[in-house]
Amino acid sequence: MKEPLGIIAGTGFYSIAALKNPEVKVIETKYGQAQVTKGTWYDRTTYFLTRHGTKHSVPPHKVNYRANIQALVDLGVKDVLAVNVCGGIDQSVPIGGLQVVDDFIDFTKNRISTFFDGDEGVNHVDMTNPYNQELRNVLIKSCKNLNISVSDGGIYGGFEGPRFETKAEIQMAKQMGVTMVGMTGVPEVVLAVEKGLRYAAICIVANPAAGLSTEEITMEDVQKVVETSAAQVVQVLDEATKILAQ
Repeated sequence: MKEPLGIIAGTGFYSIAALKNPEVKVIETKYGQAQVTKGTWYDRTTYFLTRHGTKHSVPPHKVNYRANIQALVDLGVKDVLAVNVCGGIDQSVPIGGLQVVDDFIDFTKNRISTFFDGDEGVNHVDMTNPYNQELRNVLIKSCKNLNISVSDGGIYGGFEGPRFETKAEIQMAKQMGVTMVGMTGVPEVVLAVEKGLRYAAICIVANPAAGLSTEEITMEDVQKVVETSAAQVVQVLDEATKILAQ
């Protein structure tokens, strides 16, 4: 019997219809509460966690990332597939396009970004390969199996939010090699690695990052793109779950 699978998603992803016999649970951890939906997907116990709550009431800088990751650990999860909605810098990836990132740069300021703050001792965790290569390969293979275009590799730039980035911030990030920016991928990936989870993320480019379009960025426009892309991403997750169940 395989260990349970964890799915984490944010904007536009508040439930997954493919989960059989869904049951909402509130998990108590030493870092606070986390709400998950338990179900089965290809006969594998799966826990779905929506970062912002079912009504998108939790802003990115107030997500309890430690409680979320600890809850998955406590539930026996070993593999985590994450979905991030991002602003695109790499213009070779179209709006609505997908990218499976392989690195990140942390531009956040005020978040608790580690479990090792003294209470659990001190540990310096290697971040050479924060995104698990095997799970990345599964996501990429899933896209190819479905004839869905995907960009293999990229650098996620994690910003504090909840505001969008400035043009200057995007130009700075671009010079550092960042291909897309978001507000929730960090410290989530860091905490997952610290807890020994295998973690990979597939990112939706929902809008051009600031200064790369003549239009202002609005949540309404982001939501429209996510609504269009969400079904495709769920297809990818379904295919990935099927591959991992083999």
